[in-house]
Order: sequence, then C-alpha cells, then structure tokens
Amino acid sequence: MSPRSRSDRGRRAPASCAPWVRTRLRTAPGAAWALGLLVLLTAFLAAAFPRAVDRYEAEGLRHDIAAADPRLSVLELSAPQPDLQLDRTAREAAVRDAPLAAVHRQVLSGLPDVVRPDTTQSAYGFRTAEPIAAGESWLPRPYGIDPALTYSTLPALRDHATLRAGTWPTVHGEVTTDGPEIEGAVTEETAKALRIKAGSVVSVPTQAGTPLTVRITGIVAPKRPEASYWSAQPLLRTPSLVPPPKDRTRFYWTAGVLLPPDAAPALLATAGQPEVFWRIAPDASRLAATDLPELRSSVASLEGGPGLVKLRAVAGSNAALRTDLDEILSGYDTLRTAIGPVVTVAAVGIGAVAAVVLLMTIGLLGARRRSELALLRSRGASLHGIAGRLLAETVVTAVPAAALGLLIAVLTIGEARLWPAVAAAAAVAVVVCAALPLRTALPHRRPQLHGARDDLMHARPSRPRTVAELTLLVLAVGAVVALRRRGTGGEGGSDLLVSAAPVLVGLIAALVLVRILPLPLRLTSRSVARRRGAVGFLSLARAGRTSAGGTLPLLALLIALTTAAFGGSVLAGIENARDGAAVRATGADARIGGPGNSVALPDRLIREVEGAGGVREVARVQIEYGVPLPTDGAGNTRTKGATLVGVDPAAYARLARATGLGAFPADRLKTSAPKGADASEGADASDDRVLPVIASRSVAERLGDRPRDLSTAAGNFKVRVAGTVTRTPAVSDSDFLIVDAASLTRRQTTSLLVTGGSLDTKALRTAAHHAGKGISVQLRSEARGAFVDTPMQRGAGGIYTAALAAGAGYALLAVLLSLLQTAPERTALLARLRTMGLTSRQGRRLLGLEAMPQALLAAVGGLFVGWATTALLAPGVDLLNLALSTGPGSGTLDTVPLRADPWSLTLPALGVVVLTAAVATVQAWWAGSRGPITELRSGDPR
Repeated sequence: MSPRSRSDRGRRAPASCAPWVRTRLRTAPGAAWALGLLVLLTAFLAAAFPRAVDRYEAEGLRHDIAAADPRLSVLELSAPQPDLQLDRTAREAAVRDAPLAAVHRQVLSGLPDVVRPDTTQSAYGFRTAEPIAAGESWLPRPYGIDPALTYSTLPALRDHATLRAGTWPTVHGEVTTDGPEIEGAVTEETAKALRIKAGSVVSVPTQAGTPLTVRITGIVAPKRPEASYWSAQPLLRTPSLVPPPKDRTRFYWTAGVLLPPDAAPALLATAGQPEVFWRIAPDASRLAATDLPELRSSVASLEGGPGLVKLRAVAGSNAALRTDLDEILSGYDTLRTAIGPVVTVAAVGIGAVAAVVLLMTIGLLGARRRSELALLRSRGASLHGIAGRLLAETVVTAVPAAALGLLIAVLTIGEARLWPAVAAAAAVAVVVCAALPLRTALPHRRPQLHGARDDLMHARPSRPRTVAELTLLVLAVGAVVALRRRGTGGEGGSDLLVSAAPVLVGLIAALVLVRILPLPLRLTSRSVARRRGAVGFLSLARAGRTSAGGTLPLLALLIALTTAAFGGSVLAGIENARDGAAVRATGADARIGGPGNSVALPDRLIREVEGAGGVREVARVQIEYGVPLPTDGAGNTRTKGATLVGVDPAAYARLARATGLGAFPADRLKTSAPKGADASEGADASDDRVLPVIASRSVAERLGDRPRDLSTAAGNFKVRVAGTVTRTPAVSDSDFLIVDAASLTRRQTTSLLVTGGSLDTKALRTAAHHAGKGISVQLRSEARGAFVDTPMQRGAGGIYTAALAAGAGYALLAVLLSLLQTAPERTALLARLRTMGLTSRQGRRLLGLEAMPQALLAAVGGLFVGWATTALLAPGVDLLNLALSTGPGSGTLDTVPLRADPWSLTLPALGVVVLTAAVATVQAWWAGSRGPITELRSGDPR
C-alpha cells in the first residue's frame, strides 16, 4: 500500500451535508440579528416592568416609614413604675440602667423578623409621664403660669449630642429614692427659651416633702434632631407653649430635662407618674412591598396579640405597646391600590403592541421564505421536519437574546424579585419560538398556487372572521363599561379585562377601519381613472391590491397610538392637576398678606408692589373670617361663619377669569343706591342699603333669595345673592361671599393678589420685609415646586413615560415592517415601469401615494381612537393619588379626572405619516440608483 493510500484511509470522511442551523444563520445573518435585537428589546421591557413596579413600591414603603413623624412610626413599649408593695431597694434596682438595658436587648431580639429595629435610634429609659411644675422665679412665664418640665433618662447621650456648654451630666455614687441632688442637661433650644444656663438649679417636689434638686450641668445640641432618638419625644429637644386644659387663651412653657441613666431611682420619689419605656425605631431600609402583609400582621400582633404576650413576658405583665405604624402602612396600601391598576393599563397596552410587532416580524420572515419552504415541501420534506428546523433556528437566536434582555433588566433595575422578570422574559422567548415555526410552516400544509392574489379591494370577510370580530366587540364594550362603572381605584381593583380596555378598543377600531378602507379606495380610484396621468391611478390600484390580511399592521399602529395617547394624557393630567392646586394655594402668581390675612397692609407697600418689575395687575382684597350668617327659614343658626371678601369688581373678575377660579361678570357686584342716598363713600351709606354679593353655593342656600342682614367688622348692611361660584382666588374656604369693597363702611386692604409674567420676586420680598413683621410673599411657582414626587408617584410616572416612548417606538417599527414586507415587490414594479418611461420623480410619487392610504388611515384612526378611548375611560380613572399627595392646595381637590392631551394625540400620528413618506422616498431613491436589469432577472416571481 502506498503512503498516499494510507493517508486517505486515515483522513476523516466529509459530512454528507452542512448543518441546517449554521447554514441558515450564515446565509441570512441580517434577519437573525434583526429578530434577536427585537426579542432582546421586548424581553428587556417585559422583564423590566415587574422589577420597576417592585422597586418603586419598595421605595415607596421605605419612604413612607422613614419620612413619617417618628412619634407615629416608632413602637413604644411602656410599663408603669415598679409595684409599690416592693421594698425600696428592689424598686430602685428595677429602674437602673443595667436591668433596663437587658430588657431592651431582649425586646429587640424578640421582635418578628419583618419588624427590623434601628438599634442606633432606639432608646429606653425612665421618665415622668406627667410634667411637673417648676416654681423658680427666673423661669419665663408669658401668662403668669409656671412652666412644666418632664424628666427622662436616655442612654448614649454623648453619641447623639454635642456638648455646647458645661459638662456632661453624671451620677456621683449610687442614686437612691431619697437622694438630695442629681445632675441633668437640656438642649440649646430649651436653654434659650427658658433662660437656663449651665449651673442652673431646678427644685422638683417629691412625695416625701423634701424637694429634689436637679442641677443643669450641660447644654447640648442634637447631632440629628430629626432622627427618632430626639423626635420620638420632641419635648426633650424643643420646648413648646401649650394652653391649660380648660383655658385656650393663655399659654405656658413645657420642656424636657435629660438625666443620666443611673439617676432613674430619684424619679420614683416624684409625683410625675414615672414609667419605664423602651422605644423601638423601625429600620425600613430592607423592606420590600411583598413584606407589607406580614408587617401589618406583626404590628397588629405586637399591639394586642401573641406578640404583645411575648413582650410582657420580658417587660412585665402591665406593659403596653403603642404605635401608629399601622396607620402609615394603611395609607401606603391605599396609595398603592389606587396607583397599581392605572399602571397596569399602560403595561397591558405596551405588551399588546409588542406582541403584535413580534407577530408582524414573524410574518415578514415567513413571507420572505415562502418560496424556499415550498420548494422543500415539493421535494418531499415533511411538515414536522420543516417546523423542527425552523424551531431550531429560532431557539438559537431568540433564547440568547431573551436571556441577554433579562440580564440587562436585572442589572439596570436592582432590588426586586427575580422570578417575575424571568417569567416575563421566558414568555417572550416561548411566544417567538412557538409562533415563528407555526406561522411559517402551517401555510405549507397544502400546495399553494403561485400568483394567487389576496385583493383588499374585492375581498369579502368570511363568516368565522365576522364571528371573531363580534366576539371582540362584545369583550371591548364589556371592558369599557366595567372600567367606567368600577373605576381603577375601586375596592375591587382592576382585573386584566378592564386593564385591556384600551387595547380592545384599538382592536375593534382596526377591524372596523380595515372593513371601511375599500370603500374610499373604490370611490377615489373611479375619479382618478378619468384623469390624465398614470401615477395616481397606479398608486391607488396598488394600494387596493394590498393583502386583505393587513389588519395586523393597522392594529399595531392603532394600539401603539392609543397607548401613547393614554400615557401622554395621564402625564399631562398630573401636570395640570399640580398647576391647578398651586393656583388654588395662592390665588394668583403671587400673594402678599399679613398674619391670617387680617392685618391691614400699608399704602406704601401697595404702591411698591404695583410698581415692581413684571407686575401686570394687582387686585386689592379685604378678607374677614368668621362672619356670622343669619338664621335659615326654620330658625336654625349656623356655628361656622363665612368669609367676607371685599374686592374691586373689575380687577377681581379679571383675576378669577384668568385663573379659572369662579369667573363671574363684574357688573353683578354693582350697587344701586336708593333715592336720595349718596353711596359714593361707604362710610356715609345707610345700614339699610342692599349689597349684591357673589356667594358660594352653601352660603347662597343659607341667605336665600331675599335681602338678609349681616353684621361684620367692615360694617353692617344687607346682602342679596347675585350669583354663585364654587371657588374664588382670594380664599380656599368653601363658605364665602364676595362684595364690592367700595360699599364697605370700614375699608382696608389685607391681601394683594399679583399677576404678571416674570415677577421681580426679590423686589416683592424686599417691599414686604420693609412693610413690617409678619407680612409674607407666596409665589405660585414655589407652591408648584412643593409638589415633589414620592417614590410611588415617581415610579408610576416613569412607567407612563416609558409607555409613551415605547408606544411611539413600536408604532414606527410597525410602519417599517409593513413597508418592508412589500418592498421587493414595489421595487420590481418600479423597475418595470422605468423601462416604460416612468421618471424618477414619478416613481417617488407613485411609492409615496401607494403608502399614504394605510398611513393616513392609521394616523386618523389612531387620533380618533386615542381621543375616544381617553374620553370613554376618563370617568373610571382618577389621577388624584398619582398627582397630589403633598404640597399646598393638595387637599382642595377631591378628584383629578383624565382628559385627552392634544400633543400626545397628534405627535405620534404625525410621526407615522412622516415616517411612511420618508421610507417611501428612500425606497424610491434606492430603486432608482440601481439599474432595472438588476431587479428584472429572468424567472423572478416578482
């Protein structure tokens, strides 16, 4: 045997054929990359949505607990002083620092896992539950009442405060019940308000009669005054003026004195009802929204359940736990329940658009391979074999793309559950892997005749299609009716059918528009056929020969445009609601007034404000609160008075009309003087004069139709209701009456309502500062800026912003896919027509006019469907919780309705038309740059 023969025998035999998947990916890498990119984007959005919801809900829960007043959020376990039947030594030992610290550690370790304590801000100690009056003559007494002081021990004071003067309080030896003196400290605010200095002495009465001396040795400043250590009992940090229980006209000082931990036995001798306390500050940094049910259950158990029994086993049988954390959690749950269904509407819309675009992409890929698969089928390939190979191709592309989209979503949006994102990304991959083989292989069950035309102009819908469309119509109507009746914030929440109402409305509109489209095409074709020139006739003929199954592209555009319109309307509604609340809070662009709007403003201030830069007009207003109203027809009196607003009718009417707060004609307030009377000066007018007033509805019902007497600080007169408004710029009260200020006996200006484009705020504040103490300037821009988004609102708004962007992006992608599906056919047609004398300009017109009917139908239909969907669903959607939760004027609105935003309707629709025209122009240029020989190959089926 020759060496060559031995070499041939050792050589591996070549494979009979190349692997199918590798060959296909090498042959058409562009299609594989495009499909993978689309799957990656869709999987990312699908995985990002549940993670974004989890993140903003968790941030909202943490924010609500952390931002709440520590007096509400802390869990305070307290127990009365040791039993009086015990001997003195045992009672003293029970309140010293060591046993209290041991109980504190046991309480913290025995809490449920979901109730995580903040050990750095938690505290314990012994305090007087009732303040004790201090009789020292040097203490301030604003109304002649002795100040009352609360004494409390706190651990680790040096870790939470900075010494400003003196020395840290400490104990000298062992403090007992009958000890003569102990040391204490106060904060800087307490020292300043009560004139306490280092070395001051306060005598505390005791039950034995011998006073206990408390020597203030140090003045301290809290390091974090807003933290729970200080703010859970703010009296230890900041003194306060409070009225006696039965006298609201006088006030006295109350403050706290800090004692060293081992000085607690001395408080047993006082009459301040001393008690032991363990204060637990919650740590919300690791809470998630899924912990809410367990957290609420644990808090309820600690307040009055098995958890409290465990705490009493450690702290004593009489221990009780008080907290308002459950109220905070209930408020959070209410807000989440109200926001969740509204966000679900946007999520379902974007999901539907993404699904339709994926199906369009799969349809485009299947159409491009129709001839290839038909050839394989004719040569004996089985349907299962073809489907299996298509599945293998799709899995190789879609599964890694979906996994990469999931990975990007996980890396981008942290602190969320993993399994919802995995399930969403897996669902995208499964849909693509299942739909592409089925959509591509099933049409080849039977041999297909080449050249069969599915003409939109002459197609007739089949009976199954009619039944399916009627079924979808019933579902859409049911969803819209359910959402209008129940709303998105009802107790029942919002199920998937209700959330899919915008999608179903868009689906029905697409089906209806596809059925209507042939009619205008036939009519237009007949009129164009009689004219000279072939471009118009050919374009309409080509548009009429579009596949009768073109519902899918139109459906994608309509759903995308509807979702974009809905999301844009939500965002616009939030902004409008906040703007309206800011206007209600100030009444104008700026508001200048004294304390309670009851102090007369000096004339110099009025002149300076009117001359300030940017001021367009100043409305002078006289406000008087608590005006008593006369009895009604049954003789019933009303305890709550109304607010009298004296105005210049012309200026105030312009202000009310400009702000949209209770517009009224200025001549309604004109006073007709009686015969022989001179009403030019209010001071000379008779008390029997009748003044027309614009009143709120409640006040108008009280006054009735006839003139009624009013007695006010501005004068005594009769009033007659000349009109009613629901609100007015000057006051936010619901009970008011507006009168011409010129008719009042004692006139004065208590508020200025300023309007202008670019106000010189510095000049306004300077004028107010020079006018006197207490005069303030409120700006509408500052009131608007006070509406800071909470994490819940910010997260929901971010999802709607993403819905708006994704809806527009998917709409443009649907246009591209629709045009790409018929691009080879149009290119070949243009090449044939060029051989017959068609110019390049006529070619561009032909392709543009051919694409315009579908684009105009989608744009006009999307505009109408978006507006109709928003109008239909508006009664069931309340944006109050999304728009307002903090800021001035937030409580003046009971509801924030949804209204269609013109920009969100028109911009995406115009984008569809512009993109269609641009793609058609680019395609005509591309076809014109290539010779007709390249397109007109022998045997080409196009």
